[in-house]
Amino acid sequence: MVEVKKEGIILRKTDLDFENEGVLNPAVIKENDKIHLFYRAVAKGNFSTVGHCVLSDPLTVEKRSDSPIIVPESEYEKHGVEDPRIVKIDDLFYLTYTSYDGINALGSLKISKDLRSWKNKGIIVPKISDEEFKLLSVPEGLIPDKYRRYNEIQISHTDCVPTFLWDKNLIFFPRKINNKFYFIHRIRPEIQIVSIRNMEDLNSDFWQDYIAHFKDYILLSPKYDHESGYIGGGCPPIETEYGWLMIYHGVYDTVSGYVYNACAALLDIENPEKEISRLPYPLFKPEEEWELKGTVNNVCFPTGTIVENDRLYIYYGAADERIAVASLNISKLLKELMMYAV
Repeated sequence: MVEVKKEGIILRKTDLDFENEGVLNPAVIKENDKIHLFYRAVAKGNFSTVGHCVLSDPLTVEKRSDSPIIVPESEYEKHGVEDPRIVKIDDLFYLTYTSYDGINALGSLKISKDLRSWKNKGIIVPKISDEEFKLLSVPEGLIPDKYRRYNEIQISHTDCVPTFLWDKNLIFFPRKINNKFYFIHRIRPEIQIVSIRNMEDLNSDFWQDYIAHFKDYILLSPKYDHESGYIGGGCPPIETEYGWLMIYHGVYDTVSGYVYNACAALLDIENPEKEISRLPYPLFKPEEEWELKGTVNNVCFPTGTIVENDRLYIYYGAADERIAVASLNISKLLKELMMYAV
């Protein structure tokens, strides 16, 4: 097994109104020798915005904003912007996050050239109801009940409010592959993958055809005990000599509730729809007091990475209340993954 060092908590909630309930699940990117964390900041009422801090090295906070840098702008995210991830493709930064209106949780995109001003591209995942999903996917021989079981929204609302399958964990690959954008997203309980030539291709016709052939786009399904509940995207894929390194999250159920682990897999470098390998055990799991107890107990939720001198630093939400870091030797992880190559 790969040796993982829990480096500890690097960011906690403050008394500031926008982050007095928790800070968690950060997007992480290094630019001009500075490491930027764009983190989910939670205020009372579970209202989320995006805060920002700068690290001088993987474990040291140098500067932290005293107000959110991204706030809800539209009706579809009036209850919060959650769980950001970030990559840089060519000269643009792509920051993805979950828009939440109090009923629907859907993947959205903002772009920037400077990490300061952001252009809103809106929801880019499918807005599809359970009924539409069932009608479109039945010809493919899917089991719609599986998806309904994992995506029921137990909330009271008027009949005039549309409800859609929750589609979260929207994460871009950090470069084009064969001249296509690739991104993953998650309709529970599996991780799906999308490839497009242009962002404008993501229209209703595209998504109707996508759902009609949904089985073709399932990238990873729960396989081992530690991910037997469901899985979802974690950090943006990392390009390595062996393939795309995927740090994702796996969830299993216990008598005291769900447990969230960090997991690892490899995808083919030129054909990322193909899984090369997967660790048969969690990369790391809740063990420390600050991972076991919090707003949501038993959570290690990885969302960003930095590689420095062959060391992989994984930033994660700990018990949905604080941000922590784990580190490991990336070369050893890749060799371990290749031991389980299919």
